[in-house]
Amino acid sequence: QVQLVESGGGSVQAGGSLRLSCVASGRTFSTYTMAWFRQAPGKGREFVAAIGWSGGGTRYADSVKGRFGISRDNAKNTVYLQMNSLKPEDTAVYYCAASSIGTMASRGEYRYWGQGTQVTVSS
Repeated sequence: QVQLVESGGGSVQAGGSLRLSCVASGRTFSTYTMAWFRQAPGKGREFVAAIGWSGGGTRYADSVKGRFGISRDNAKNTVYLQMNSLKPEDTAVYYCAASSIGTMASRGEYRYWGQGTQVTVSS
């Protein structure tokens, strides 16, 4: 069993940056694909980025490619989402998730989810 806890959300102006962190419990963290999803007001939960267990394979939604970077530190049981050049449309609750499948896993194939952290981008 894995528990995930996100942090690092906040309120920033357009063009600014934030770094989200997700700390996981469990001895098998390094075997999981990790991902970030987000849910904006009135919309469904959408895929943002994923990273494989080795850290070498990544996948991004077209809307964030070139602006966001996902990384992980297995020794710290932590996955990060570096968000640059933020836009108002990035405003959402961001969720960390873990899957036993690779980076092409669908939303339903992510077994564990964090509680979410709010990101608000103004102007």
